[in-house]
Amino acid sequence: MARGNQRELARKKNMKKQQDSEKGRKDDGMTLLQRREADAARMREKQKAAQEAKEASGKK
Repeated sequence: MARGNQRELARKKNMKKQQDSEKGRKDDGMTLLQRREADAARMREKQKAAQEAKEASGKK
């Protein structure tokens, strides 16, 4: 009898895991190419800010 409860708990856990994985960025309406371009632009901005911070800390 205990196995029935384990199965039910496993089903609930798996269903929650699947729902959480579906929450991601799928609803932004972007195509794969658009997402890659947006991500690349965001990374360039991040790298530029990090480089500027590095240069600013080096000039002190």
